[in-house]
Amino acid sequence: MKETRLTLAGAALNQTPLDWDNNLQNIKDAITEAITHNVDILLLPELCITGYGCEDLFLSPWLGEEAFQKLLQVKEWCTDITVCVGVHIWIGTQVYNTACVIKNKEIIGFTAKQFLAKDGIHYEPRWFTEWPANQVGEFELFGQKYKIGDLIYEEKGVKYAFEICEDAWRPNRPAERHMAKGVQLILNPSASHFALSKTDLRYRLVVDASKKYQCTYLYANLLGNEAGKVIYDGEVLIAQNGHLIKRNELLCFKNVDMEVAEVCFGDNPTIAETITYLPPIDENKEVMAALSLGLFDYMRKSHSRGFVLSLSGGADSSLCAVAVAEMVRRGIESLGALAFVAKTQLFPLKDVAYFDTLSESQVGRELVGRLLTCAYQGTVNSSDDTYNSAKELAASIGAVFYSWTIDEQVKGYTSIIEGALDRPLTWAEDDVTLQNIQARVRAPSIWMLANIKGALLLATSNRSEAAVGYATMDGDTAGSISPIAGIDKSFVRQLLVWCQTELGYEGLQYVNNLQPSAELRPAKEAQTDEKDLMPYDVLNQIERLAFYDRFAPQEVYDKLLEAGVADGETIKGWLTKFYSLWSRNQWKRERYAPSFHLDDYSLDPRSWLRFPILSGGFREELRQLGEK
Repeated sequence: MKETRLTLAGAALNQTPLDWDNNLQNIKDAITEAITHNVDILLLPELCITGYGCEDLFLSPWLGEEAFQKLLQVKEWCTDITVCVGVHIWIGTQVYNTACVIKNKEIIGFTAKQFLAKDGIHYEPRWFTEWPANQVGEFELFGQKYKIGDLIYEEKGVKYAFEICEDAWRPNRPAERHMAKGVQLILNPSASHFALSKTDLRYRLVVDASKKYQCTYLYANLLGNEAGKVIYDGEVLIAQNGHLIKRNELLCFKNVDMEVAEVCFGDNPTIAETITYLPPIDENKEVMAALSLGLFDYMRKSHSRGFVLSLSGGADSSLCAVAVAEMVRRGIESLGALAFVAKTQLFPLKDVAYFDTLSESQVGRELVGRLLTCAYQGTVNSSDDTYNSAKELAASIGAVFYSWTIDEQVKGYTSIIEGALDRPLTWAEDDVTLQNIQARVRAPSIWMLANIKGALLLATSNRSEAAVGYATMDGDTAGSISPIAGIDKSFVRQLLVWCQTELGYEGLQYVNNLQPSAELRPAKEAQTDEKDLMPYDVLNQIERLAFYDRFAPQEVYDKLLEAGVADGETIKGWLTKFYSLWSRNQWKRERYAPSFHLDDYSLDPRSWLRFPILSGGFREELRQLGEK
């Protein structure tokens, strides 16, 4: 084959389920930008017309018809360019996840996904049907017939084919068969969710495939918080014969993020200028980028006017506050101050003009002040340390800060129950009750503030608390979104230190010097979380071994003992507490506010880990611990 040059582009799009105006505008903007760069083939992400997260609506025939009508609109924008668009297709009673190829305003075929994602957070087989390898079919819609299946396409003599997201992660991936058919270019439209360090896996998947199959590989992912819980990093990769040619900056605040490269094809192609890829080994940086983009999209897509936070001065609420500040800082860095202000859709034109008179740092503080309202709700059990921690952190980032006490409300509820029971409530008899009422009484006031401001209330639970139910329902779990529920307490604590030392949030110096405590018991008891539970590092090890690695309680015991974590009796006590609390508190996990998926697993029963609300509580398994 003589040498042929193709200009390739991949575009990450920030889509929203069923938001036709937004989704089509992003697609149109990407096509327009590609045409200005004289692009031959533009790759858009998986299911980008409807949005990937439509869930059970994919089972509604009307949505398929509506999506196809939108596809016909997109077709008319594709003048002198080939555009690959993700859309689902109904054939009879079956639904297929496809990539549609449009060439110069003509639909030339649909490639259907062959392997459906069904692990972790994915439930694709609930909606879609897998397409058999090497099979090609035909369907008719609105009076037109179209090819669908395992198709090979051609552009200027260069043969190309698809792997759609999960297709590329399987051993018998489509690329294995495509090479024998003379395919030189693989396109991968994806909706691959963010998880810590996952970009490294993706990079290797793409670059190694381009080397193994001696081809060019173009990959484009979705971008942003699409539907509420799942965040997409917007990765675009172009590789050839084992060399990385293009890679974009991840987790940006744009609606469209495109990479373009001219690539040579032929018997001995000249490799385009390549770049050195340094894997992102800093998970702190990754998670803060994902948190900030996730919060921004959640805020604007829910049409909320910022955030309200019960800022206790502890680690979890402090991280939530910093995440909002980072949202503002990163948003301004990504878009520029005025574009970021405009994209929030919260401010009238006169305010936008006012922001134009401020410096970048002034814009940041001004925006945090308008988007984040914090309140410290103290009791007689609260300390000066946590009050100062909350106050100083809010001041350092520019958030609005209120402070009030809730002792009278706690006393009122306590008096009602004491009167009903005709006895006083005491710490000796009613410890958990007296702790819970303090946390629960904080909810009405902070909800009221959120209602007045039309803002989202941030819940502050972390994954370690969720595992053992160390939280008060309708108290500290109250909220519209729980941004850090996907990461454990140990990670939260070291992340706060990183935010102080690397990002310059000096207001965190106070919380970083405190031992985590709920401050719900009298101060003389010196309550700490780890005294109530167990060391967080141990709790996190048990949780991962039990529910990510899926080991039995006895196997978890053996592994902890072998690792020298503690003596056998201590480990047995920790495991008994963990499994008992885990089983008893599944109902709480069912009721937590929506959370972001940030790690490679989570405890969310609505997306990653299902567990019965009622169970035997591992009693038999716990009795057998250490008996062998």
